[in-house]
Amino acid sequence: MKISDFDFELPSNLIAQKPISPRDNSKLLLINKNKFIDRKFFDLPDLLKKNDLIICNNTKVLASKLFGKRNTTSIQITLHKKNSDKSWLAFSKPAKKINAGDVIEFDNFNAKILEKLDYGEIRIMFDCNNEELIERISKVGRMPLPPYIKRSKEEKNLDRINYQTIFANKIGAVAAPTAGLHFTESIINKIKSAQIDLDYITLHVGAGTFLPIKDEIETHKMHAEWGEVSNRVVEKIKKCKESGGRVISIGTTTLRILETAFNKKENSLKPFSGNTDIFIKPGYKFNVIDMLLTNFHLPKSTLMMLVSAFGGYNNIKLAYQYAIKNNYRFFSYGDCCLIKALNE
Repeated sequence: MKISDFDFELPSNLIAQKPISPRDNSKLLLINKNKFIDRKFFDLPDLLKKNDLIICNNTKVLASKLFGKRNTTSIQITLHKKNSDKSWLAFSKPAKKINAGDVIEFDNFNAKILEKLDYGEIRIMFDCNNEELIERISKVGRMPLPPYIKRSKEEKNLDRINYQTIFANKIGAVAAPTAGLHFTESIINKIKSAQIDLDYITLHVGAGTFLPIKDEIETHKMHAEWGEVSNRVVEKIKKCKESGGRVISIGTTTLRILETAFNKKENSLKPFSGNTDIFIKPGYKFNVIDMLLTNFHLPKSTLMMLVSAFGGYNNIKLAYQYAIKNNYRFFSYGDCCLIKALNE
């Protein structure tokens, strides 16, 4: 397949700049093979059944967009993955004006560039440990919104709340697991009342999630992200399957870490903690989930390839055409869809 196979024209007015309020009033497109049904997110409990299991990503977004100076040159960096206690990988702008060995000064801390990598990526070392760094960043950093969301200075503070899920509690992501942004306490209570179980994994989403594929699909390398699947979640998934329930992944990040944790040699899901760079594209055999709730993704992105693999290429192509025609809102703050696996 070619990158162009995952392209589509999207009117700019359908790129959501702000979330719907309340969050659970966003539209939900139910995709069942070639059938498309318009619902609202607050209908989710009615679309599931007793013994189903919902898995969400509880990562918390770090205010990782930092503005500093190298001498008199203004430098912007976005952290995307911790290397060690003081070292991080980051994307820099302007990348051409910095070199290994340079020191970038921020409001209350400094960082030394250890290495320049491809596509504006750098490896940097801070002058404080990670715990101190996160405390300082929380005061001076900005939420790392994707480039298609435009903000005035007055609007930026609202994203500190809006760009976090209500169950975010493990800090380390530099992009939100956006399918989880639709949840409210009311919806979670209704889910539990319907005897539908809900649990959490962690995948610290990296800024690499926004990078386009530069070359061929087959040679594309995903940025590694850290994630964890607990033994408790593994046992719940096994019990769900045994009881005839379905596993619903909230977002592509949840799906990716669950598939990473599946041991294909033993044909079994195992607890997992570590890095994943799994790249899921059409032709992939899914092993864990039965339904995927996700937002509408960017054209030519790895996420478009993932949902096309899960829902079927032609099916997803038709669903996106339907969503555009019916004014669904796209991307991070947009609406969502619930996709049933082709064999469901």
